[in-house]
Amino acid sequence: MIAALNIITQATNNITILKSSFFTTPLRVANITENKQAHALRLMLVSSSPGILDRDEYRINVTLGEGSAVELCTQSYQRIFTMKHQASQRMEVHMAPNSFLSYLPHPTVPHTDAVFKSVNRVYVGENCGLVSGEIITCGRKLNGEIFQFKKYHSLTEIYLLGKLVIKENLLVAPGEIDLQAIGQMEGYTHQATLIYLHPEAAVQLISTTLVNFLETQAGIQFGVTLAPVNGIIIRLLGQKAEQLYYCLNCLAQLLPQNSLIKHI
Repeated sequence: MIAALNIITQATNNITILKSSFFTTPLRVANITENKQAHALRLMLVSSSPGILDRDEYRINVTLGEGSAVELCTQSYQRIFTMKHQASQRMEVHMAPNSFLSYLPHPTVPHTDAVFKSVNRVYVGENCGLVSGEIITCGRKLNGEIFQFKKYHSLTEIYLLGKLVIKENLLVAPGEIDLQAIGQMEGYTHQATLIYLHPEAAVQLISTTLVNFLETQAGIQFGVTLAPVNGIIIRLLGQKAEQLYYCLNCLAQLLPQNSLIKHI
């Protein structure tokens, strides 16, 4: 099944509104903004399907108008079911100047024999802020499905003013790679990534704050790296999806955001 979701926002009188949206089954978008006078718009990506099925293709496009601030979240964990072929998702985001996007989806859970490829491209304009996360699990751990899927490939490219500045290429193929080897998962079963970009952020000072928080979390390993532009990239390894999802959300709250989105 090919499913599409298109979102366009704009800022009017310092309030971000959903200018237009288009979606096809099983995808849709829900406006969950509680304070209608707040600058930021909170949107939830919703699916009527229990998960991604064999040969599914999801195509998601998000366009943020100038000065827009959007917090995009998901409904629940993303399950990728057992399949004979492959499923895929392509997400493209265009950010006009002075816009902000926070996108922290729930963890992805690939079932036995799942094959999935995700391509994410984010085009960041002038004076924009971005918080983007991803969590991949080993599968249904409590069912004994630890790395029983065939392949999970996630490619994320971030362009700043038209120039590629970050390329995140994550490939987990249990049948082809020794995931317990040095430089791989090394005994951990869950992995998370957080990318933060902001033109005015004091990234050195912020990095220290983030490290101090992560050092209080038991059972994880982490790395905090400065991005090639003004931003931070964080990698986490752990054993529990809930813990990593909690960590990403806590880290996001510690990240300073643009003055244009101070009400988020």
